[in-house]
Amino acid sequence: MKREMSILAILTLIILAFNAGVALAGDPTGANLDGKATYESLYANQSLKEAVGRNALAINFVWVLLVGVLILFMQAGFAMVEVGFTRALNAAHVVMTNFVIFSIGVLGFWAVGFALMFGGAGGLASLGGLDPLNGLFEIVKGWGIFGTKGFFLSGDAYDVGVFLLFLFQVVFMDTMATIPTGALAERWKWAAFCIYGLFVSTILYPIFGNWVWGGGWLAKLGSNLGLSHGYIDFAGSSVVHAVGGLTALTGAYILGSRIGKFNKDGSPNAMPGHNIPLAILGTFILLFGWFGFNAGSTLAATDLRISVVAVNTMLASAAGSLAAMLLVWGLFGKPDPSMTANGMLAGLVAITAPCAFVPAWTAVLIGAIGGLLVVGGVLFVEHKLKIDDPVGAISVHGFNGLWGVISLGIFADGTYGTGWNGVDGAVRGFLFGDASQLAAQLIGAGVCLVYTLSLSYLFFKVQDKIMGIRVSERQELLGLDIPEMGSLAYHGLVTSKFESRGEAA
Repeated sequence: MKREMSILAILTLIILAFNAGVALAGDPTGANLDGKATYESLYANQSLKEAVGRNALAINFVWVLLVGVLILFMQAGFAMVEVGFTRALNAAHVVMTNFVIFSIGVLGFWAVGFALMFGGAGGLASLGGLDPLNGLFEIVKGWGIFGTKGFFLSGDAYDVGVFLLFLFQVVFMDTMATIPTGALAERWKWAAFCIYGLFVSTILYPIFGNWVWGGGWLAKLGSNLGLSHGYIDFAGSSVVHAVGGLTALTGAYILGSRIGKFNKDGSPNAMPGHNIPLAILGTFILLFGWFGFNAGSTLAATDLRISVVAVNTMLASAAGSLAAMLLVWGLFGKPDPSMTANGMLAGLVAITAPCAFVPAWTAVLIGAIGGLLVVGGVLFVEHKLKIDDPVGAISVHGFNGLWGVISLGIFADGTYGTGWNGVDGAVRGFLFGDASQLAAQLIGAGVCLVYTLSLSYLFFKVQDKIMGIRVSERQELLGLDIPEMGSLAYHGLVTSKFESRGEAA
């Protein structure tokens, strides 16, 4: 009897879930915002085909909500990595940049950034069509520059599908905006950081994002110029990571190195982080969230390619970590924990663009090259460019973000992507017979490089002239927690010369 009751209870839950799903998807245009649709109105004259379609849409909605929250949790991982890789006397300041960038970025993206990025996207069937996003500014027909609908999520953008897309995309923006906080850590003025947050969430990130994901001109290189499927970046190797890493490069260059980082002859000094276990834990949290980052970019649980995306993500992360560890072990005689962690992140960044289009063996290769690249990149940035990046963000995200989109143009095997960017046929890279896809990827990578370096350099340069973006020498030497935050990260421990001397901020 108990068994029959259990089965009945399960069936009842399934029916209730199905009905809830239909209700959720019952009006993707947003007309049912008050949630008062009746059972009869939803099912009246509804065919089985329509019911199945509505349920599939509801499943996609729940999927995107879940992966969006999963990506949001990556913010905790970034905070742990950056705090762990920096010094204790700046820990409160570093963690606050990771915390507050979310608040600033969300509001900036809500007000302006989302509209510029996706205001002309439209046509996303997996989320109900998104018809309200139909405004794209084009200098020439087919060459979109930025969107024009959806500011403040108002007007026609007050739509269930549009709101869901905003939730998913705002956490991608948050990831990009967070990346430079590690490279500029331990000497960045708080007020300057806050203004930076508004700039990247409203202008820098959304404009390039529109060109790739919002119906802009890079995505149309295929239909306009015959370059295969146009520029493709599945989950953001360039849109999120390269833009973040390259912005970190210009910011760290203009901000200058930390006091004591370089000797008079230009040779660098080690300034080790204070909590490696925290950084390693943060890296694993980032790995956890990355499955939402990549697999969630299908924007559809009904797209069964999510299994390929997830496995490729896992394989690349492992290969990147081991490749970096082995290289550092061979070069310096020790398997450095921080570089091993950055190797994992490098593999994840590299596979983010091609994860849906490549077979497993190439995911391992792409991740391994990413792990090697991050080691070489860190040494290059520090020894050749003489730029101080406390966490290795420039190499992890900037260099590997560009490698990721190029690798797609090499290794895409033609098993996925039919109709991508409105072009017939699946996506193939150079090794599988389509050199024009590699050409599109190289163009997109070059545009990302030039656009991000030039605009971010201009922003930081002007901002530095107007208000100064670096703290005073005295504040930097004594630690930023008290003078900038008014609070120590670790009370009871002598982590700041302010505390040890009993000085006021």
